Amino acid sequence: MNDSDLFELLLDASPVVQAVMLILAFMSVAAWAVAFAKSYQISKLAKQSRKFEKNFWETQELSVLYQQVEANRSTASGLALVFADGFKEFVRLKQQGVVDAGDLIAGSQRTMKIAFTKQSDRLENHLAFLATVGSSAPYIGLFGTVWGVMHAFQSLGNVQHATLAAVAPGISEALIATAIGLFAAIPAVIAYNRLSNRVDRLLSEYDNFAEGFLTILQRQAHSHSNK
Repeated sequence: MNDSDLFELLLDASPVVQAVMLILAFMSVAAWAVAFAKSYQISKLAKQSRKFEKNFWETQELSVLYQQVEANRSTASGLALVFADGFKEFVRLKQQGVVDAGDLIAGSQRTMKIAFTKQSDRLENHLAFLATVGSSAPYIGLFGTVWGVMHAFQSLGNVQHATLAAVAPGISEALIATAIGLFAAIPAVIAYNRLSNRVDRLLSEYDNFAEGFLTILQRQAHSHSNK
């Protein structure tokens, strides 16, 4: 089958099958757009996180690093915001007169958990769309195929001698819907699995950083409570 034959089959398909194909084409384009956008976002956040973590472990004074993050908060993300929110709560509790190390750490940990959740939601945003495309596109394509086959057999009702040549074009145009559904679903599933794995790894790095940061705050909290 050449391209012209395929194009003719698409044009000759029933309106319902054509509508299904258009829906699947839109889902495929949207899935590719989401996949590329999320891949770029994750790569950018991973690069920013590595840079910030390097600065964090090299800095001698956390308050200076906190001021730098706050000065650029509108463009900050990832680890920088987790650190800034946790350190801000730690300082606020000390200024309020809290001296118990457990209370200081618990307050900072709660605030960091909220910041972590926000970053997690940001990373996982739109991934559900890829999963939806991957799971629903084959069924939408199958619906178009079933409808096309029904339409093909109904058109044979007025034919006295049904032949393979008479029914083949209708079956072919119906099967195209399933093919397009698979074409939309397979890349979406691959992209979803790959991006989900990258998100999990990045969130694991966030969590490891938070544990290390809390250890530093805990030392400072005990030092503050012993004064």
